[in-house]
Amino acid sequence: MLRRSFLIAATAATLVPSRRARSAGGLVLATATPGGSFPAFGQALVEALRTVDPALSIALQPSKGSAENVGLLKGGSVDLALVQGDYAYDTLKAEPAAGPRITVVAPVNASPGLFVVPAASQIHGVPDLRGRRVVLGTHASGLTVMGRTVLAGSGLDPDRDIAPILLDRAGDGAVMVQDGRAAALWGAGLGWPGFRTLGEAPGGARFFGPPADAIDRILALGTSLRRRTVPAGAFAGQHAPIETVGSWSFVLARPDIDGAQVARFVAALARSQASLARIYPQGGDSDPRNLIDAVPRGWLHPASAAYLRDSGALP
Repeated sequence: MLRRSFLIAATAATLVPSRRARSAGGLVLATATPGGSFPAFGQALVEALRTVDPALSIALQPSKGSAENVGLLKGGSVDLALVQGDYAYDTLKAEPAAGPRITVVAPVNASPGLFVVPAASQIHGVPDLRGRRVVLGTHASGLTVMGRTVLAGSGLDPDRDIAPILLDRAGDGAVMVQDGRAAALWGAGLGWPGFRTLGEAPGGARFFGPPADAIDRILALGTSLRRRTVPAGAFAGQHAPIETVGSWSFVLARPDIDGAQVARFVAALARSQASLARIYPQGGDSDPRNLIDAVPRGWLHPASAAYLRDSGALP
């Protein structure tokens, strides 16, 4: 099923079958369902890397999201995968301390999580979501896990106090809010496609995070979560900063990946930061040096750790 969906979604410019990519010495990177932030980041990553290392082949493979991506890595059917913080932390904590294991290659971003509603909605904050139909994300997405944590820390049971909607395709959430099937949408990232769709819709949109007094409770529930501030003006009509939480997402590698390929990927990623930041709003977060504060050093792939040492970021 994965192979079939991959072939249907593939385009000649950036998506090629895994076997072809591997035979050419390239890497296969698992993303998520169309319409979400991981596919958008993946496309931007391929374009940015091409500016500094045109011969580095990255094939993007759609998937159901973070949970499936971990399984793909363990099964060896992909080389790299984008995995949200909650799933990444749980996976990495369970990996053996030595020998072949899944490792962290690079950061993606520490996306701020937000709810969005039409500007004309009577919903102005998390308490107003009680009893409403809320799109939380896809079934296997780490974004969905983060949304449930935010609701729980804000005093709402994500299964009983709202009517949660889980998707097969991330891109369907914004449409459901537009046509009235859902009252609100949960998402993360300044350039997240669902936010962009609703923000640019006629009438505009309103964005909000959890209540200020709930943030400490939320952080205590999710070990991968961090405080994040969305600056004023990040979205059309947003005149004040929004305090919220966010979770780092990472590029993880399969246990037996070639270290030379990882070293080449990390070096190219570091050199492509300017291009990636122009293409993708939070592209600057993917600077490999951000790994220092994001994960324990023992979780790093040896090639990533070597890059950090050689660049002076690690002693």
